[in-house]
Amino acid sequence: MSKTITIGDKRVGENCPCFIIAEIGINHNGSVELAKKMIDIAVTTGCDAVKFQKRTIDIVYTKSELAAERKSVFGNTNGDLKRGLEFGVKEYKEIDSYCKKKNIMWFASCWDENSVDFIEKFNPPCYKIASACITDDNLLKYTKSKNRPILLSTGMSTMEEIRHAVSILGEDNLVILHCTSTYPSNADEMNLRVINSLQEEFSCPIGYSGHERGITPSVIAVALGAAVVERHITVDRTNWGSDQAASLETAGLYHMVRDIRQTPVLLGDGIKKVYPRELPIIDKLRRVKGISSKQLTLEVK
Repeated sequence: MSKTITIGDKRVGENCPCFIIAEIGINHNGSVELAKKMIDIAVTTGCDAVKFQKRTIDIVYTKSELAAERKSVFGNTNGDLKRGLEFGVKEYKEIDSYCKKKNIMWFASCWDENSVDFIEKFNPPCYKIASACITDDNLLKYTKSKNRPILLSTGMSTMEEIRHAVSILGEDNLVILHCTSTYPSNADEMNLRVINSLQEEFSCPIGYSGHERGITPSVIAVALGAAVVERHITVDRTNWGSDQAASLETAGLYHMVRDIRQTPVLLGDGIKKVYPRELPIIDKLRRVKGISSKQLTLEVK
């Protein structure tokens, strides 16, 4: 079992650049043009991939759930909403073509076996198991049968449930994502040290799927060793939709990607040293030079 895996043309894991996923999810509100705008945001800010969600509505939801009253821009029932948010073959063909044009990977979290078959036709670089599906053994086994890398999200899950899911998926070709399924998440719900707990228990790469306000927890997650970061994105956080408030707009995503990319440089190698740009400061500010400082000055001269 390896601490690194390959997703598309990227190595992901130990000593590799953080793999950053911009989750479009259902923030497209049923509009391919809006989805394209978010793909553009992901590309221009330097993300590695975009992610969608795919469901077979009549399988994932019961008839009573679909018939329940729920007012939205699509109609008056929960079924109207769910169907309105779901892209079909035509839309995903357009998305696939656009992502290829923009040279960015795309994939999806599939909530049922039919959806896995649907997305498989597009030759995705990996699959995502949503937190809501972590206890669905049949879906886990079916997704694994496609022999592609899998990202396993762990929101609203116990360690026992995570261990069980991993026993089905295996640790090869797997990334486990620490996650809290509240939208948006509060600071006292982050519990980022779970990243370290997962690193200690499992040999596969560990990442982070965040729903917080702002970007600080995502950057801290990388400092703690997260090999993957996934965040919801949006064109406008005031747009209609349940995930908008926990999403990043362009500026927030830009700053998150920038800070994540800087994190390994900021952490350094842990070896204490005097930097060349500090030497003139030694001459200027120290009344008494240490032995090693004198030697360093001589070596530079």
